Amino acid sequence: MMTSVQESTSTLAAGGLDRQLEQHRRELTGYCYRMLGSAFEAEDAVQDTFLRALRGYERFEGRAALRSWLYRIATNVCLDMLNGRQRRARPLDMGPAREPDAANLDTLPESAWLQPIPDGLVVADGDPAEVAEGRETIRLAFVAALQHLPPRQRAVLILREVLKWRASEVAELLDTTVVSVNSALQRARSTLADRNVTAVTVSDTTDAEQQALLERYVDAFERFDIDALVKLLHEDATMSMPPYPMWLRGAGEYAAWMRGPGYGCRGSRLAAIDVNGTPGFAQWRVDPNGGYEAWAIHVLQVSGGRIAGFDFFVDPNLFPLFDLPIHLDA
Repeated sequence: MMTSVQESTSTLAAGGLDRQLEQHRRELTGYCYRMLGSAFEAEDAVQDTFLRALRGYERFEGRAALRSWLYRIATNVCLDMLNGRQRRARPLDMGPAREPDAANLDTLPESAWLQPIPDGLVVADGDPAEVAEGRETIRLAFVAALQHLPPRQRAVLILREVLKWRASEVAELLDTTVVSVNSALQRARSTLADRNVTAVTVSDTTDAEQQALLERYVDAFERFDIDALVKLLHEDATMSMPPYPMWLRGAGEYAAWMRGPGYGCRGSRLAAIDVNGTPGFAQWRVDPNGGYEAWAIHVLQVSGGRIAGFDFFVDPNLFPLFDLPIHLDA
């Protein structure tokens, strides 16, 4: 009688390995994104994982489940990519809040920043509770906190806490012991606790309240009504704009920025997107040559019926990730 692994191997041979690999793309992209903090690097890591799997499949010979084998490869790819590299971060992790002054707009390279990612690339359809948890574990705050962990601790925490693997499975994947896995998990949990971050949080804003808030946000932003925008914010709301390390705290500072250096956003157009498990928008600014040009991806943090923070990722190269055009006609 054929074993389940042998049956799986026969299915792969009959159906084509490449098609079988594609079934795992979304979950592997989510795993690599949490490890690397970059949507582009996550996609590259998954592609490298698939190439290694195709080249090494004859040596694999069905000795383990295909999914476990792919996670082993993906983990090694991510660890290689992270070797000797500085962590990706948010501006809030880099220093104190600054004044709303254009003189503070020095830039850092793309590799310094945590990047946003579309929900659709990493969150699978299915049970609503599982989908909700998947969205929570790609929140910017959580992924940013993961970047503070050493790479192997990061892998252990994601596999154990997010993906719910058993300690024995993680130990086998990492070629280590259950004792080592449990120790790494304990240290990782301690680090996240110090940063006041948990894997899953519960929103205190209902869907109807949130939808009404977002509609008011779009209306106020497109009309460039700063007073109306400020009314949507918590008093201590934060704003950041990678690739600039400057960030602001407080509704008044946000208003000062928008009436000053941010005045170039006047006349912008917004489109709703699903990004990092939170509400978001793509923004096109007025193009002097006609129409609108891609400008930024807005990631909002909503709490208690108001906006607690903005992350504005000023990078038109992100728009294709969301299947959005770089230019809009007037």
